[in-house]
Amino acid sequence: MTALASLSALAHDGRLSVFRLLVKAGPDGLAAGAIARKLATQPNTMSAQLLVLSNAGLIGARREGRSIIYAADFERMGELLQFLTKDCCGGRPEICGPLAATINNCCPPRRTRA
Repeated sequence: MTALASLSALAHDGRLSVFRLLVKAGPDGLAAGAIARKLATQPNTMSAQLLVLSNAGLIGARREGRSIIYAADFERMGELLQFLTKDCCGGRPEICGPLAATINNCCPPRRTRA
């Protein structure tokens, strides 16, 4: 997949909302119907949005019983972020400091039950 395909898929408010929701959901993902309900989107519109995101390699799908569960492809998301930040800062790390802080704080360690 190319960065251009990923960026094109995300260049639509509805698809961007779907992707952000799936990123928040984490690797467990969400059922297509749950995504549509949370975003107040018609099922046929949601299907089209999910197809575009899937074709761009940003999300994956798996079947669980009668449901199709969609999840963000975090590896692909990381590749896109790396592409966008390659050669970042021109040798001035203070420019990317806020970006680095955001990335470092995005996934705090999970607490384990004692």
